[in-house]
Amino acid sequence: MEPKKNPQLDLRRNSLLYFFVGMTLVLLMAYLALEWKTYYKADSWDVSQNVDEDLTENATIVKIKLPDPPKPEIQTPPKIEIAEDDEKVEETVIKSDEVNQETEIAKVEDVVVAEDEIPEEIPFVLIENAPVFPGCENEKTEKDKRACFQSQMLKHIQKNFRYPEMAQEMGLEGRVSVMFTVQTDGSIGNVRLRGPHESLESEAARIISKLPRLIPGKQRGTAVKVPYSIPITFKLN
Repeated sequence: MEPKKNPQLDLRRNSLLYFFVGMTLVLLMAYLALEWKTYYKADSWDVSQNVDEDLTENATIVKIKLPDPPKPEIQTPPKIEIAEDDEKVEETVIKSDEVNQETEIAKVEDVVVAEDEIPEEIPFVLIENAPVFPGCENEKTEKDKRACFQSQMLKHIQKNFRYPEMAQEMGLEGRVSVMFTVQTDGSIGNVRLRGPHESLESEAARIISKLPRLIPGKQRGTAVKVPYSIPITFKLN
């Protein structure tokens, strides 16, 4: 079968070759355009310092007379006094810091240790052995004895509590802060009260006065005073 068109007349026969040749020429022209350098003529940029003679000014020479430098002051040398040979000169004796090997070292048993002063009064939360409420002696640990003290104190307040009639009639309520000190013999002293009314304070003082004799608190085996505080609340039903 014969082709319909003459292969010699096909326009796409050498299209790839023409494409590469054209691309090469375009790239060459772009390169030349980027690398092309031009220079200005030297005459247009001649910045010389040729100045007309009429414009040249001669600087005026000014002579300044400086004052003469000050003359150096002549200082009199200090007077040297020569001490006589008969004067006694005290010499400083420098003691040696070296340890004397012949010095006897004291024994540990002979050293007396100063005992720390035990305060006369120690707070309940800081004392080593807190006061013991009667009935709490059999508790094993210090923590249990403190818990028993708190519990017995609340039971004592509830057992002896009596609302004052005057306070009931007046409708008085409130909390009385009670502070007292367990003395070195276990007695109660230095009772301080703070409440909304005197009748409530008097009732709180009466309750505290009925406390039994306690076992005093101890610090390093020595009985000391121990302050303690507890609130008593008065509330009408």
